[in-house]
Amino acid sequence: MSTSPWFDDPYQLFRRELRSMMGGPSSFPFQSRDGQTASRRTMGVFPPVNIYDNGDAFMIRAEMPGIDRDSLDVSSKADQVVIRGERTPERMDDADVHRRERDAGQFRRAITLPQPIDVSKVEATYTNGILEIIAPRKEDARPRRITIK
Repeated sequence: MSTSPWFDDPYQLFRRELRSMMGGPSSFPFQSRDGQTASRRTMGVFPPVNIYDNGDAFMIRAEMPGIDRDSLDVSSKADQVVIRGERTPERMDDADVHRRERDAGQFRRAITLPQPIDVSKVEATYTNGILEIIAPRKEDARPRRITIK
């Protein structure tokens, strides 16, 4: 019986899949819409975000190195914050591309929060490639301590 990559041992396939999800080397690149290859871990997730909750507000921190502030747009409604923008491709006129791992073009990321926010009080700042959005909860969505009588 011949060994073929199409008929791998199921445990070997599982280990390879697990390794690729954990950021390890993967032999299965994906083709993106523009013909560029992307890993499973990074495909379609831009900008990467961290979301914090202090009880009164949500703080969203998005990493966007190399993005021009003027190309960013942040909007909010009900329980959602949307980040839109565009990353322009780097031009190297005197060199051939050896590897391209940073995508270019327009992006949109919609972040649904677990509770409604006060859209009139949402604030955003952009410093050193980090977009920070403060989205206060609606007053009636904030936790309230009840006095026991």
